[in-house]
Amino acid sequence: MEVRDSNRQNISQSSDRRNFLKNGITLGAILIAGPTLASGAPITTTSFNSPSPGKRILGSGKNSLEVSSLGLGCMGMSYHRSFIPDKKVMIALIRRAKDLGVSFFDTAEAYGPLVNEELVGEALRPFREEIVLATKFGFKEGKTTLGLDSRPQNIRKVVEQSLKRLNTDYIDLLYQHRVDPNIPIEDVAGTVKDLISEGKVMHFGMSEANSETIRKAHAVQPITALQSEYSLVTRQPEYDVIKVCEELGIGFVPYSPLSRGLITGYINERTTYIASNDNRASLPRYQPEAIIANWPLIDILKEFGDQRGLTVAQVALAWLLAQKPFIVPIPGTTKLAHLQENMWAADFKFDAQELQEITNKLSKVKIVGDRYIGTQAQQTHK
Repeated sequence: MEVRDSNRQNISQSSDRRNFLKNGITLGAILIAGPTLASGAPITTTSFNSPSPGKRILGSGKNSLEVSSLGLGCMGMSYHRSFIPDKKVMIALIRRAKDLGVSFFDTAEAYGPLVNEELVGEALRPFREEIVLATKFGFKEGKTTLGLDSRPQNIRKVVEQSLKRLNTDYIDLLYQHRVDPNIPIEDVAGTVKDLISEGKVMHFGMSEANSETIRKAHAVQPITALQSEYSLVTRQPEYDVIKVCEELGIGFVPYSPLSRGLITGYINERTTYIASNDNRASLPRYQPEAIIANWPLIDILKEFGDQRGLTVAQVALAWLLAQKPFIVPIPGTTKLAHLQENMWAADFKFDAQELQEITNKLSKVKIVGDRYIGTQAQQTHK
């Protein structure tokens, strides 16, 4: 164990030296050439590192992580997507993603629960040190139905169990899955800080946290990435947390960037879901009447894509990438064709005029249906 710790320390120190050499370029310079969020003008920012070609940077300074422009959300391979695909097929898909340039893989204790971490760990084992692996803690026994638990002792317990399931001795990015109102965020951040000093965790992340909570946590242990739902039908982060991320030098990772398949054209008012393994069955946004009401958004994306050889999903992902250089979406899929489709979205670059024009059109679509209800809504309430 001492040898592994020493190796990790050497790798970390080497990474810090490389990051130091990159620190000459600031996000402010990047923004001169790139678009800003439709919701407001550029703000004062923290210095971000400069990414390699085809990569993006989450976080800043010694707390930064270089990842592929798009990551892979692995949840649906074993949880919440009606069917559960063959495990061998999903392992092959994850490994193919790496071949296609994906270096950022996302899972969580709660996905399954537990089994998704096992799947991802087995799939990534042959090239573990070549990729960035993210997982999460925050629920009792890893079950979302039992409520939240971010007590320090539980965080430590979950990390030890996740390390075993993931076939690794370190976690690149550890997120608090949902903010626990019963535990001071300073205690959560402090616990992760200790785990980082021990070499079991490399970077700290949060999910669905509000601006105030982000600031409090960041003051104790700098946050590398905030993961929250963000897509063309869920744009609230533009008005608050993305601005805070930009100010503090925190990366932003949109989950459900295609709104669980809604922004693809593959889901329609006749689509059915298996309620026992699919949260979409209960969500207002996925009911037939809401899908029909929101379809004008699909029409706009299709019209734009038809003229440029892009699919609806590719336009939606390219739009997210165009918003900020520190945004790294993690679309999930169980199909190789969709994986390739998603990855190609990163190759398209909007010019300023066409980005403004399509954004104006999309902003006029009034989205019908809440994204969550009940307990899920409470846990993500900002």
